[in-house]
Amino acid sequence: MILGGDIGGTHTRLAVFDDDGRKQAGQPDRTYPSREHAGLEVIVRRFLDETGVRVAAACFGVAGPVKNGRCVATNLPWVVDAADLTRDLGARAWVINDLEATAWGLAALGPGEVAELSPGAPDAAGNIAVVAAGTGLGEAGLYWDGQRHHPFATEGGHATLAPDDDVEAELLVWLRKRVGGHVSWERAVSGPGLVSVYEFLRDSGRGEEPAWLADALREGDPGATITSLALEGKSPLCVRALDRFVGLYGSEAGNAALKVMATGGVYLGGGIAPRIVSKLKDGTFLGRFLAKGRMRPLLESMPVRVVLNDQAGLLGAGRCAAVLARA
Repeated sequence: MILGGDIGGTHTRLAVFDDDGRKQAGQPDRTYPSREHAGLEVIVRRFLDETGVRVAAACFGVAGPVKNGRCVATNLPWVVDAADLTRDLGARAWVINDLEATAWGLAALGPGEVAELSPGAPDAAGNIAVVAAGTGLGEAGLYWDGQRHHPFATEGGHATLAPDDDVEAELLVWLRKRVGGHVSWERAVSGPGLVSVYEFLRDSGRGEEPAWLADALREGDPGATITSLALEGKSPLCVRALDRFVGLYGSEAGNAALKVMATGGVYLGGGIAPRIVSKLKDGTFLGRFLAKGRMRPLLESMPVRVVLNDQAGLLGAGRCAAVLARA
């Protein structure tokens, strides 16, 4: 059996796969709150104790840059090391970037597990870009060698935020003061980034925050609250914040598509995109995605899809372990 893991800043998901990297019904599958545990090895040991599973190989997708099988997680106080996990498991373990795991998982998705934003060219083929806003902003690619795709990680979400108009220029200055230095795309295009965009619009006088809204933000998850109120049209300020967030998301997705030359398509993963598909289809996202001057025809040829299955990274970790174990 193979153990696959999707390790994010909020949740750690572990599951068992067969030796072909397929997840079968009835095989153990658990989700744990990441920050309630001291490290991944603690969660893995708990999972094995709870399930009684013995594994022959494992792969873990972790949110953060991975070098030589070691990752200092970006949004968790963890260091995840493949050598330590191999020793603890008594089986070969690999650590890859979480978006690389999502890239591996694309091939496991069925037709009903993606939503199309733009069809692209009928004969679209080639490299693929994956851009995923959630706790952070992850980006990855798949290189097409003419016969199959090869997933690879990037840290493109930490590239410098580029404003598209005067409002976003003000947002950049506001964020730079808030974070005390470099402002990445992740600072605006992520769950916390949506909250920052909302607070910037509020603090710069571009919308009012009534008492009931302030209470709602304090009582629940602010990002989820802003999103739901925007989609329901209950708060003009939340609507404005989500509009701006979606525009920024489209702009950076277009950047990633050009850098990867993603003629095979662009996939939006992560936890946010599936919840706002209706908003992503209203023209704001694609308007900014395509707004690259002379490159617009190239971008129009690229299919754009939303990954609806929130276990794509987990499925990809299982597939990756199966492939590497056979190598």
